[in-house]
Parts: sequence; structure tokens; C-alpha cells
Amino acid sequence: MSRQRLTIGTFGEIGHLVSLNGRVVARARYRDWDGKTRLVQATGDTRKSAERALKAKLADRTLFQPSSSALTPDSPFPDLVAYWLEDLELEDRLSKRTLQLYERNMQTLVVPAFGNLTLREIGVARCDHFLKQLAKQSYNRAKQARVVLRLALGLAVRHEVLPRNPMDHVARLHRPASTPNALTPAEVNAIRTAIAFWEAGRSISGPKPDGQLGAIVEVMLGTSARIGEVLAIRRRDIDVTSPTPSIRITGTIVSHRGERTMRQDHPKTAKSRRTVAIPSFTAEAVRRRMTRLEDSSLDALLFCSREGTPLTTNNVRRQLRHVLDLAGITGVTPHMFRRTVATAINEQGGVELAAELLGHTDPKITIQHYIRRSEMVNPATAEMLEQAFAKEQ
Repeated sequence: MSRQRLTIGTFGEIGHLVSLNGRVVARARYRDWDGKTRLVQATGDTRKSAERALKAKLADRTLFQPSSSALTPDSPFPDLVAYWLEDLELEDRLSKRTLQLYERNMQTLVVPAFGNLTLREIGVARCDHFLKQLAKQSYNRAKQARVVLRLALGLAVRHEVLPRNPMDHVARLHRPASTPNALTPAEVNAIRTAIAFWEAGRSISGPKPDGQLGAIVEVMLGTSARIGEVLAIRRRDIDVTSPTPSIRITGTIVSHRGERTMRQDHPKTAKSRRTVAIPSFTAEAVRRRMTRLEDSSLDALLFCSREGTPLTTNNVRRQLRHVLDLAGITGVTPHMFRRTVATAINEQGGVELAAELLGHTDPKITIQHYIRRSEMVNPATAEMLEQAFAKEQ
């Protein structure tokens, strides 16, 4: 009767021999991950010490499966980073912008802490301590580091270099309590006044105005669109002649490192495509802007450089920051207009409508990141209390 085959990753009965020098040899048959059975042995001064040495050797042997890649558990962490970035490019699922963001976060946040370690030396405790220390500086930086570290180590697990992902067991990061900030109507009008003052050429410093910033702000206020989505609006996306003027959000502006700024044919996500009815102040700003466009083609950008090329989002942010600094207004970013719109729609139409306008599939995102909570309790309570506890006349 043939000997029963061992299961992959297990060993058979341990045997013992005494060598010529008197040391004990413990040995056993072990079936490797390639299916071949091999004899593994270890020595010790006694049977027990030899057996312990053999079991430790076998345990280390079962810890890692061989990989088709050049990586091993003893590879330096930077080798995994290079392998992971190459794999992301081959997968071709992420946008260039996301790839560059992942690479930047890995190189600036993670590699400085793990660059001198081998993959075998990266465990749960080390990852957990790293993220907690980073979170003391910035929750967002810790969150970004956690994403890329989990993805890279996850690839090592999938390619059978590591047996498990230590990031699966680190402690949860706790977001500091914060309230989304939004502008009041008075602040919005103050910003409009500051921009109008600058565009009229009354400011003696800073970049020369081209007359577009005010219209960009009006479009953000009237659509809730992100700054990149606003800069990607074309003639063909605009309808200001129908009874209900509207703008279709179909793309965004991207600036990849080492490449020219370009229009991407979809917004931040494919589900963000939407047609937004616009208020009269936005329609008026769009009409004025369209009359100044030299390019009459349908694909002409509503906001562009003198050569008709896309504006960069960083340039618009820089202009806005300069203008508002002159007016003594600080802390306002293009994204704050998006939160301002969400807050206004939530107060008048509810969170579901606000989420729909912003292009969110989950209203929880809108509530958590975009809507400023009103501290005013429903005034109906005053009437109820009046009825319950009014003084007798």
C-alpha cells in the first residue's frame, strides 16, 4: 500500500539520528508549495532541542509561499513600492491623477518610516504605531498613508509574498470632530463686491484681471459644481435660451505632472454627470461670458486662456485668494462655495435634494462633509410651549 501523500504545507513523522559528533539530527518529510516532498532536517544537542529546531525551521518554511515575482519576505520595502506602482499602471484602472496622488503619498508619508525595513519586519504593531503617530500631526495624512500602505501590502499578500496583511488589524483612525464651514449670504455678497472691485482694475497689485473670476464664482454658486467641473464647461453644455436655463456637467479639468492641463471627458466620477437648472444670476453671468468668447465652436470652453486652452484650477485658486486677501477675507476656497450651496439647499429643500444637486449617490456624504448644521431649533417649539405654559390672564 502506497504511503499517503502529505497535504501541501504539512510535514510527516519526525525521525531522529545521532551524528558522528554526537549531535542529534531531527528530520521529517515536508511537502512544499510546489507540490514536491522534500526532506528537511535540523540538529541539536538533545532530541528535544533538535526537534524544536526542526519545527521552527518548518514553521518558517510554511510561513511564506513562493512568489512568481522577484519579491521575497526579505525584500526591502521600497522594492514592494516600485512593484506596486508598476502593477497599478498595468491594471490601468485608476486615473493618472490618482496614480500620482498614491505615489506622492507613499513616497512622502510612508517610505520615510518603512524604507529601511524588509517586508517580513512590517507587522501589525509597527503599522499601528506609525498611523497613530502620523494622526497626531494630521488625520488626513494618516488616512492617506493608511490607504496606500494597505494597498501595497495587500498586493504582497495576493502575490503570495506575505501570508497576511498587517493593515487588516490596525486600530481604527478617529476623525476629529468638525463642522462643514459654509458662507452666509452677506459673506457671499462681500466676496462678489471684492471681485468686482478687482475686475474693475482698481487694485494696484497682483495678477491682471481677465474678467472671468466673477463669472466662475457665479457658476459655482448656481450649480454646486467643483472648480474643475466649472472650468470644463463648453458651449455645448450650456442652455440659456430655454424657459429653464441649465448647464450640463460632463467633465473636469486635470493637470497631470509633466503634462499639459487638459479637459477630461467625465467629472470626478462617472456618476457625477448631471444637468443642473441654473438661477438667473448664473444665467446672466454665463450670457455675458459667452459674448466675449472668440471661439464660436460647440467645444469651446466657457472659461479659458487667451489662446483658448483650459485654465488650471490652481491658477483660479491663486486669483481668488489674492482678491479676497485684499478685501480682508480669509479661509475661502472654491470648494467652500460647494458647501455653501449644499447648506442653502438643505435648509430649503432637504438633504436628498442637496445630495442630488451635488451629484452624490449617498446623502451621508453630503451631511458629513458639505452641510453646515443649523443651530436654530425649529421655531414651532415656541408656539407649542406658548400653548402649554402660557400665563393665565
